[in-house]
Amino acid sequence: MSPTPARITAVDTYDIRFPTSREQDGSDAMNPDPDYSAAYVVLRTDAEDGLEGHGFTFTIGRGNDVQVAAIRSLRHHVIGRLVEELCADPGTVNRDLVGDSQLRWLGPEKGVMHMAIGAVVNAVWDLAAKRARKPLWQLLADATPEWLVSQVDFRYIADTLTPQEALGLLRSGRAGAADRTARLQEYGFPGYTTSPGWLGYSDEKLTRLARQAVADGFTQIKLKVGADLADDIRRCRTAREAIGPDIRMAVDANQRWNVDEAVQWTRALAEFDPYWVEEPTSPDDVLGHAAIRTAVSPVKVATGEHVQNRIVFKQLLQADAIDILQIDAARVGGVNENLAILLLAAKFGVPVCPHAGGVGLCELVQHLSMFDYVALAGTTENRVIEYVDHLHEHFTDPVVMRAGHYTAPTAPGFSATMRAESVAEFTYPGGTFWAADLAQDARAQDEPAPDHIARDKGAAA
Repeated sequence: MSPTPARITAVDTYDIRFPTSREQDGSDAMNPDPDYSAAYVVLRTDAEDGLEGHGFTFTIGRGNDVQVAAIRSLRHHVIGRLVEELCADPGTVNRDLVGDSQLRWLGPEKGVMHMAIGAVVNAVWDLAAKRARKPLWQLLADATPEWLVSQVDFRYIADTLTPQEALGLLRSGRAGAADRTARLQEYGFPGYTTSPGWLGYSDEKLTRLARQAVADGFTQIKLKVGADLADDIRRCRTAREAIGPDIRMAVDANQRWNVDEAVQWTRALAEFDPYWVEEPTSPDDVLGHAAIRTAVSPVKVATGEHVQNRIVFKQLLQADAIDILQIDAARVGGVNENLAILLLAAKFGVPVCPHAGGVGLCELVQHLSMFDYVALAGTTENRVIEYVDHLHEHFTDPVVMRAGHYTAPTAPGFSATMRAESVAEFTYPGGTFWAADLAQDARAQDEPAPDHIARDKGAAA
């Protein structure tokens, strides 16, 4: 008698928040008080191996309210699916979720629902990689070009990238893959750090962290800009003096400016030799980015962490609007859509320098860049992954940096699994940290603690 096939039995969600705003970690011109947070999802199975799929999407606090609700609304698409079939073809759940007519009315393929889809799809890939006993980057790099193409949704991009062209890019990318794998495992993938550059940091802290970044082997740092021009000039001068002339320094406006303002502001900072200006205006403004790029050259233009889907990326590339393409592991609809975006970037020859930081974004996106290097683009020239030294200790397989490089993960999966202790402590509002914190606030206001704290604390436990 054959064993009963394993199925997905539950899709559990968690609202996990960290109080990063209290130290101004993550502060920028648009987000002065971020509490780095994860709307976290776990796919449970009845498989004998006990493996689970973990995924999440990133917010900066209260956004978790709606993001967790959105993930919960997707459960019926996943519960009951056969684990083996799902892991053999993650594209099936991607297509089902993106193609749900009720959900498409809320998008399509953008915003809260698309990010929720990404969290679930990424959890499926995590489960698939664990079952294959490979880190995700290696699962992708070892896959056949034909299978990878089957995972990509070519709707709305086939006028620019056809399945046959994608197949050709992936077949070409396999040449020398074994040597690149060995090099990756020996040296890692280059990173750059934003840790010195948060807008709320003092000049003293900026200087100390910038010098430390250089000592740690980073060849590029990034500063947040856009709140006040005089402050930005002072901070850029301070940073340049700290790192010297040979270390690259990028600046990031976090969508702060209008087009003309972006041009004027970037030109005012040009004396400090910024390598790129990031998100100078709305991520939806393709032609605005193109105009800025023409006007501020040789400063490069980088955008992508808030670009909502592969279609907008396609247009940015078609319009010659960006020099650097910045994927995010959790903004679009998960691994499948990021495969499409990496293929578009490879066709146009535009370097991919992912956005990371946040909660677990470094852990996730390293896999995508490493796959891109080994089996698609084939180079790390002018390619770096953002690194921020926050919250890695909450993951069972945290990133490991060595001499300014990401060390290639070896543990099976997508590096997305959070420690059980961290989930219990920082689930909002009932985790042990938040329950105590909210109770203290209530006492300070001479009010009784809300009833839901005790209830949620018990549920989290």
